[in-house]
Amino acid sequence: MSLSVTLNPNPLVRFLEKPAVEFTKEDIIKYMEANEIRMINFRYVAEDGRLKSLNFVASSREHLDAILSAGERVDGSSLFSFMEAGSSDLYVVPRYKTAFLNPFSEIPSLEILCAFYDHKGQPLQSGPENILKKAHQHFKSATGMEMKFLGELEYYVNSERQSNFPASDQKGYHESEPFAKFERMRKEALKLIAQCGGQIKYGHAEVGTFTAGNEAYEQHEIEFLPTDPEFAADQMLIAKWVLRMLAEKLNVEISFAPKITVGKAGSGLHFHMLVEKDGKNIMLDNDGLSDVAKRVIAGILDMADALTAFGNTIPTSYLRLVPHQEAPTNICWGDRNRSALVRVPLGWTGGVERMIFDANPGIEIKPADTGSKQTVEFRAPDGSANIHLTIAGLITAAAHGLELEDGLKRAAKLYVNGNIFHKMPEGGLEQLPTSCYESAERLESKRTLFEDHGIFPERVINHTIEKLKGFEDKDLSERLYGKDDEIRDLVMKYIHCQ
Repeated sequence: MSLSVTLNPNPLVRFLEKPAVEFTKEDIIKYMEANEIRMINFRYVAEDGRLKSLNFVASSREHLDAILSAGERVDGSSLFSFMEAGSSDLYVVPRYKTAFLNPFSEIPSLEILCAFYDHKGQPLQSGPENILKKAHQHFKSATGMEMKFLGELEYYVNSERQSNFPASDQKGYHESEPFAKFERMRKEALKLIAQCGGQIKYGHAEVGTFTAGNEAYEQHEIEFLPTDPEFAADQMLIAKWVLRMLAEKLNVEISFAPKITVGKAGSGLHFHMLVEKDGKNIMLDNDGLSDVAKRVIAGILDMADALTAFGNTIPTSYLRLVPHQEAPTNICWGDRNRSALVRVPLGWTGGVERMIFDANPGIEIKPADTGSKQTVEFRAPDGSANIHLTIAGLITAAAHGLELEDGLKRAAKLYVNGNIFHKMPEGGLEQLPTSCYESAERLESKRTLFEDHGIFPERVINHTIEKLKGFEDKDLSERLYGKDDEIRDLVMKYIHCQ
């Protein structure tokens, strides 16, 4: 048995002695029978971006076989507001590779993510998981390349102010216990997310820490490893569920909201991405960042304002996108630049592979052959993002960039060197939207780029525009300036987004 199986934290992988991507219906039944698991829960993502649940108690092997073979009916009009009640029946069908053991349930239960299908047995065109699947398939067929994604999930833990070692205001980055009160909670989350199938890169305390009255607010981040787009979305949804379940168990409040209070760091949901050809990362060439990478960046920047319609979906999203808070405000990109919308982070290039020998003098070391780790990072989205639609939009934008005749010229024009908040480049830069209403307008103006190739259905775009305009938040920041009580009320209204 390979180490990738024996060391895997997912109990199904270890028991079945195969990676999750190879799970079959018979594997699921075998595991449930051997471990006396009688409950299985279907999970799926609807319009609001949260995991829904449908519970089954298997009364026999035949019953379990039927559940796993055909799925079940659900009311689509209660899951998607743009579906009519008169013809809203949908099927939810399990995707075997997503199965995991519920780490919280008192009754041993297996969880499995599902896809939506319509009355003809066809993938639901407006299903979030299907839109992402279509975007990924188009990218592969149009370019002959693959994209991989990883997310950075930031969140605040809010609790009563009780500590002999209070953290310093806005200086929580990589802080440790006892100054970071919820490090143990984060480590427990890492363990449980991995058991549920998540592939985690690391976790750490983030910059945002502050107190307000008797309450203490502490920010953390969990970052994942790059995977195929569909799994990248799955693992972030499961991670948010795990963190919320832990918060409920510990009786603390957790929030992925983009802004907790004005003047303090907000929480983002940054997406890193890379392009592969024949299994090899091609974001770099001998001259540094490759032309493919630059074209991808150009496409993302060209559609970035409209992408906020999926990645920044509530009014408080635009209280985060302000200068001097490590959040982007202008459409540009740069190396290692946290004020840019698209950042090119350090990629272990330029001879730095010798660092390990300098840090461990006199020790014989055979470094792992990890290949190129270079990614580019889109920094606008926040915890209100519809994860599936945001990733689908980024893939669509990447494909668009590879088709742009002047893609390299556009990338060169929008490159910035240094902090744009200190010195704006000559000629200025286009700004991101400043409200949900403005985001809707930008999506309306670029909707054909999303609807091309049948990726984003017309009604999904229409509904997104209608919902964003419905907030009526044009000029909200100006209207709320200096009104702390009203800002707090708004923050609390959206404290549990998505």
